[in-house]
Amino acid sequence: MDWTKQAQHDFQSMPAEGSDLVMSARAELITAEDPYFRGIDADASLPHWMTVRPLASTSPGGPHIVDLAGGRGWLIYTFMRRRADPQIVVTEAFWA
Repeated sequence: MDWTKQAQHDFQSMPAEGSDLVMSARAELITAEDPYFRGIDADASLPHWMTVRPLASTSPGGPHIVDLAGGRGWLIYTFMRRRADPQIVVTEAFWA
């Protein structure tokens, strides 16, 4: 998983509660068979404090948002499906 500079800075500035959830979400994303969780109830196997959805419903293959702890925080990421080395890039990280 890669991070934009701003997202990494925001992550590093989070309190421990937020950064712990972000790291747990990261583990779920990088081990998922499909990090875009396509289909009905595709994210049903995720922990109860984490949901994944497209950032815009009109762009299901575009950026996605991971809502953390009922909206207290989120990650926005894109997934680039590359044959040799798939890549997830976090473009925004937030914790309230």
